[in-house]
Amino acid sequence: MSAALIELSNIQKTYGSGEAQVTALNGVSIEVAAGELVAIMGSSGSGKSTLLAIAGGLEKPDSGTVRVNQRELFSIAEKEMARLRRQTIGYVFQDFNLIPSLTVIENVALPLELDGVAKSQARRSALEALELMGIALVGKRFADEISGGQRQRVAIARSIVGSRKVILADEPTGALDSRTGESVIRALKERIDAGAAGILVTHDAKNAAWADRILLIKDGVIVDEARTKRDLNELVKNV
Repeated sequence: MSAALIELSNIQKTYGSGEAQVTALNGVSIEVAAGELVAIMGSSGSGKSTLLAIAGGLEKPDSGTVRVNQRELFSIAEKEMARLRRQTIGYVFQDFNLIPSLTVIENVALPLELDGVAKSQARRSALEALELMGIALVGKRFADEISGGQRQRVAIARSIVGSRKVILADEPTGALDSRTGESVIRALKERIDAGAAGILVTHDAKNAAWADRILLIKDGVIVDEARTKRDLNELVKNV
């Protein structure tokens, strides 16, 4: 297996204080290699989304280390970390987060343009990402003129545009029908297989089955792991 692109080591995260204190993550350690998709399953409040936010540098852990593409996120200057997030980490969220006043290709190109890439080059890279997702033909349409499944593919295209090596997806199919959701997960997996590293947070065992490994988190602790369909069936019983 390739060297890890995502490394979380002994992550601790709590919210609140005193009697109101809640432990979101309690000593969690995860490594994800290039070409590997890891699914995280667990009940609501188990720590899944907190784990994903910390992996992407959106939240700081109370203790532990986070390394992305060999860089320790919280030991570098804030400006440098912001650059690392823009260039290396792609996020896919359930609510798409597309800008309705921009066309599809403009939405996908925007992160590159914000990072100083020339508009013409950013648009070419955006088109390549859309082609990978099989939706290049809708590039000139506005985001609110396409279907939910197409919007989610646009969100994935935006997450992989340029040289991004890490993809973090939080319930990316929650608002989609099963057929459209499957096509979105398939497109995401194809990008991972091409060399990115990915973490997928999901409640859906069918989506988790696309992953190379499935981890079960409960009360902020990784309590089980599955690598086969049989293992997954047993793991789901404990969600």
